[in-house]
Amino acid sequence: MAIGVFSRVRGETTAEEYFISNRSLRWPQIALSTVATNIHAGHFLGAAGSAYLYGLAQANLEINAVFGILLAAFVFVPLYLRMRVMTITQFFEARFGPRVATAYSVLTMVLYGFLYLGTTLFWGAYAVNALFPAQILWLGPDPALRVALMMVVLGVFSATYTWLGGLRAVVRTDAVQFVLLVGGGCVLLFVALERLGGWGALYEHTDLMHLHLPADHPKLPWTAIGAMLLLNLNYWGSNQIILQRALAARSMRDAQVGLLAAGVLKYVTALLIVVPAIALAGLLRDHPLSDPDQAYPTLVNMLLPAGLRGLVLCGLFASLMSSVDSIFNSVSTLWSVDIYRRRLRPDATDAQVVAMGRRAIVVTLLAGLLFGFVQVYVKFNDPQFALTHWFNDMSYYIKVGFVILIVAAVFLVRARPNLVLGMMFAAVGIKLALERILPGVAYFNITALTILTGLSVVAAVSWRDHRRLVRGREIWHVEDRQVGGFGVLLLLSLVAIQVGFH
Repeated sequence: MAIGVFSRVRGETTAEEYFISNRSLRWPQIALSTVATNIHAGHFLGAAGSAYLYGLAQANLEINAVFGILLAAFVFVPLYLRMRVMTITQFFEARFGPRVATAYSVLTMVLYGFLYLGTTLFWGAYAVNALFPAQILWLGPDPALRVALMMVVLGVFSATYTWLGGLRAVVRTDAVQFVLLVGGGCVLLFVALERLGGWGALYEHTDLMHLHLPADHPKLPWTAIGAMLLLNLNYWGSNQIILQRALAARSMRDAQVGLLAAGVLKYVTALLIVVPAIALAGLLRDHPLSDPDQAYPTLVNMLLPAGLRGLVLCGLFASLMSSVDSIFNSVSTLWSVDIYRRRLRPDATDAQVVAMGRRAIVVTLLAGLLFGFVQVYVKFNDPQFALTHWFNDMSYYIKVGFVILIVAAVFLVRARPNLVLGMMFAAVGIKLALERILPGVAYFNITALTILTGLSVVAAVSWRDHRRLVRGREIWHVEDRQVGGFGVLLLLSLVAIQVGFH
């Protein structure tokens, strides 16, 4: 909070300063803040719970992000920076017009301001209740009530310093929070491995050290990697919440190096989230947990003394706040810049735009809390319910359309705007139909089929219209040889991990 206030005192109130920090961010700030935003308490509970059940395969969701990061660094972000857009919506408007751009803005605000914010607040509050139930008993005897009230406290806290400082406050607090996050995660990783007997014991005491599971696995088949790669085109290529830091870079080189460094940090977070959960499966092989989402809290309570538990809790709080403040800032940017200034009040001053953005933070908080309360009800009525995979599947109804949109905008030659807009919404129906036609098929595979079906339609029409399908080499941009070499090494590391941990 103090960092947020400090940022507000020293900051300006122009729209560019408040929302993209006057395009002044250096690459370390971009790297740390991007990964801190990407990782939240849900990873340390929901994703760790999935890793407890399915093992190293859960790490695919983290490490395959490197594919999307490479495309963001060398394709998407250079394009946005050359156009000097403040939001991704402005890019889509330049490509397809205001209708497509407005639809994207509204759907993004729903996806992140409602679904993602509610989920992040829920997992943060759930973690506090799981780790320190005795300390928050004063909130009430009912654990569901305690979690709901903690959601309100955490949401108001994060909203306050985002309101005060804008993106400058978000980036500064994210850097501090990421250090706490990694510090707490490293402590638990080392203690868990030491208790189990070292890295080799992961192979001796579990059968979970396989990155690729059979193709008929109900949740994480190896074929799901295809869907992950496609979805990463959206998450890392057209996600305002993630890319706002890169859009605020002081130079192209800072943006590219910052994103590539974030790719390296994704390997670190995969290690911190997945490996301790696998170690717990080895430690509890004779007495498995009834609720997999309790894997991370169980590790903390079982292995760490009170002081170190506090450090881990600080890390979880850090991951929560860094994600929540970024959602607040990005949703307020989309609303105030893309909807309010461009659609409702084109003559608005910077001060009015910033004021409208701050009001959007309040509305976003209320919407997120509403969905968070729904998850409280679902989780406490059925503790074994796979909340993480349920949320993923739900969010993919929107994301499949986003993947079609970003591929059509960046890679295809003059795709028809009305067709792209229609396919964004038709993708929901395609996904529902495929789920009925192919019952029992993993939701990742259904998602990939949906995206490929929609893209095939858009691409076929584009080819018929222009007899040319894909844009040329102009879509790539490498700032210099050092940056290009960094990218090549990152790509080779991804291939090596996929082969080495098969």
